[in-house]
Amino acid sequence: MKKLFISQPMNGKSDEEILREREKAIEEAKKALGEDVEVIDSFFKSAPANARRPLWFLGKSLELLSTADIAYFAQGWEEARGCRIEHECTVEYGINRID
Repeated sequence: MKKLFISQPMNGKSDEEILREREKAIEEAKKALGEDVEVIDSFFKSAPANARRPLWFLGKSLELLSTADIAYFAQGWEEARGCRIEHECTVEYGINRID
C-alpha cells in the first residue's frame, strides 16, 4: 500500500469543501494506482499563535511530503503558491505524482 500525499488549493475554501476534494483525490489515486492507499493527513486546522501561518503550514506539509510514495495534485494546484512549491519538491526529489 502506497503512502499518498494530497496537495490541494485551500485558500478561501470551507473545511467541508476541502474534505470533499480530498475524498475525490483519494478515490482517483486508488483508481490510478489500482490499489488502496494510506493517506498522509496534511489538512491542518490550526497553527501556533506565533507562527507565520502560510509558511508554517508549508513547512509542515513539506515534512509530510518527504514520507510519501506518491503525491496527488488536485485541480487548480498550478494557481496555488504552496502547491507549486510542493510540486517542485516532488520533481526535484523524485517523488512520484499524479497531476
